[in-house]
Amino acid sequence: MFSFSGRSILITGGTSGIGLAIARAFAASGADVTAAGLGALPAAEPGIHFASLDVTDTAACVALVASLGRIDAVVNAAGIIRRDAEFSIDVFQQVMDVNLTGAMRIATAAKEKLAASNGAIVNIASLWSYFGSPRVPAYTASKGAIAQLTKSLAVAWAADGIRVNAVAPGWIATPLTQALQDNPELAAPILARCPLKRWGKPEEIAPLVLFLCSDAASFITGAVMPIDGGYSAM
Repeated sequence: MFSFSGRSILITGGTSGIGLAIARAFAASGADVTAAGLGALPAAEPGIHFASLDVTDTAACVALVASLGRIDAVVNAAGIIRRDAEFSIDVFQQVMDVNLTGAMRIATAAKEKLAASNGAIVNIASLWSYFGSPRVPAYTASKGAIAQLTKSLAVAWAADGIRVNAVAPGWIATPLTQALQDNPELAAPILARCPLKRWGKPEEIAPLVLFLCSDAASFITGAVMPIDGGYSAM
């Protein structure tokens, strides 16, 4: 769909779910991809270098960015959710640190290299950037803040030639939503509200991310774009 030959892409949360699908799409488009995440790393894939990274570790974020020769785009896809446990202050802070502050750590660490390449940042927001949730107050707060962080960095860094946008996935079939997928009582109202009546696929998020990082989106910055099967239109 787009050619990223000769370009270097850094993706946090790139070892599973939406992040991994985005990494594979960039690699298929010719990019040199560094996909970073926690836990067991996937087996080697063409065009993708998998790396361990804890986005709550500032020094580790700086070191990973420094190890890359150039960066043309950053995708902040690292995220956690702790349903029902997020009312604990410790858990609340952990979720915010990963989902929100982690994105800021990577963005600030990569700013100089992105400015040198007239690069782009795409943050992964959520339908919870717009709605409240009774079970995940920290996740919802972090994703609402990601939308505002996206707009703020877009304004702040436009003069540096850096574009900053976000995509807001709806209900996507990933490990984070597996418990909901497996519970018919919880899945039924989700699918009933979604006009397309199905779960999205991680691979359906990737094309918009690639577009936003491409030259075709050269006049788009500060946008938060939903990919939710029409859920937020209801």
